[in-house]
Amino acid sequence: MPRPHDRLIAALDVPDAEAARALVTRIGDAVGFYKIGMELCMAPGFFELLAWLKAQDKQVFVDLKFFDIPETVARAVGNLAARGADFCTVHGNQSIMQAAAGAKSGRLKVLAVTALTSLDQGDLDDLGFQCDIAELVLSRARRALAAGCDGVVSSGLEVARLRREAPRELICVTPGIRPVENRVEADQKRVMSPAEAIKAGADYLVVGRPIRDAADPRAMALSLQAEIAAAQS
Repeated sequence: MPRPHDRLIAALDVPDAEAARALVTRIGDAVGFYKIGMELCMAPGFFELLAWLKAQDKQVFVDLKFFDIPETVARAVGNLAARGADFCTVHGNQSIMQAAAGAKSGRLKVLAVTALTSLDQGDLDDLGFQCDIAELVLSRARRALAAGCDGVVSSGLEVARLRREAPRELICVTPGIRPVENRVEADQKRVMSPAEAIKAGADYLVVGRPIRDAADPRAMALSLQAEIAAAQS
């Protein structure tokens, strides 16, 4: 079980490392865990930002959703482990998950992506998946654990079933978290409030725009932390 304060992961969905540092500085000690992903990876200073976050005693979730030849993924995971990353993501292909799990070291934990929160059942039907989302998430979670992964990234809507049917040691990281007053998002179709996700069994909650776009990001983060604390008490 993570430390209560670390269950909130703030997503640094900003255009460059300078903006990311500015946001982290504004939030201060209200958040101890940050996610850096594809947008920042395509900007200068990605690894310098990772090192800066670690120097600030922050945990870092590198969310690049690796999907490539297993040996290539293994080398990438090994490089991230050497840089002190705490979490990284890979897609749920069996050989990729096994390669990633075999390459991790130190504090790095490998999370398998189950089904993106931007997808709904209609999207899965269009992609040719002949199953419902809950079944797909559960199947990928089981395979991830068997492959040696530490956990999964899953919508809060599927976490309750994961907790019923998957071992407790499986880490569940839940994106698509929205405060009740901010539930309408065009590109997030399967969302939950922080309290709902914690009560369903999520270990970590990833929150991006509600913090980033708040008039006072620190106050928003503290409000989310209070909601998480209340839900787990």
